[in-house]
Amino acid sequence: MNLGQIAGEVCKIVFPVPEEKFIGKSSGIAICTLSSIDLLKEISQSSLMDKIAIAARLFSENKGIDELVKYVNQNPSLHTIIVCGNEVSGHKTGHTLFCLHKYGMDDSNRIINSVSPDPVLTVSKKEIANFQKVKLVDLIGKTNLNEIII
Repeated sequence: MNLGQIAGEVCKIVFPVPEEKFIGKSSGIAICTLSSIDLLKEISQSSLMDKIAIAARLFSENKGIDELVKYVNQNPSLHTIIVCGNEVSGHKTGHTLFCLHKYGMDDSNRIINSVSPDPVLTVSKKEIANFQKVKLVDLIGKTNLNEIII
């Protein structure tokens, strides 16, 4: 286990954060609220849930992005991910997600051009190539439900 993984486990104990995701009624669009849990909860109680496959948060530049890429690969009808909400301080998960989408990962499984502290993935390059086919919509910083346009 590396230092980043140890720190992540300590954070889970000291600062427990609910791992929330909400399943919608459609299949083509996902919403990622980054660190904005209140926005995620607001979306989960709105009519947007009729138009999306899933709404979820994204806190980490490694395990979180791994899970998102796996979700995309397991749901081939997904064609768009709206990335909104506030960045995770120090981790820049939104920035890192867009770097992965644009540049991919290097031979060490690090996301190219990411400024995050530990942007190392476990997914395959084939899974990344499938993820890169999905459209990402950059609404990073938008936390008002009325600004999340579908």
